[in-house]
Amino acid sequence: MPNHKSCERRVKTSTKKRLVNRARKSELRGAIKELRGQDSKDEAGKQYLIVASMLDRAAQDNLIHRKNADRNKARLARFVQGLQ
Repeated sequence: MPNHKSCERRVKTSTKKRLVNRARKSELRGAIKELRGQDSKDEAGKQYLIVASMLDRAAQDNLIHRKNADRNKARLARFVQGLQ
């Protein structure tokens, strides 16, 4: 347990932030899985734009590393291009 008043506040804020980050990361993973489940190229192309934006925002907010976002976008783009 924290000994200082400021440490108590930090515990509160860090707990809230952790829950928000966990929810956003889960939403991101779900969106990626949904994109990987697409069969048509048109639908996947539309979904890819949304997922790429989510990845960029997550990297900007330090939720994931910038290179992780770039790698995921490249792999997903290659997946979309390979669809019929």
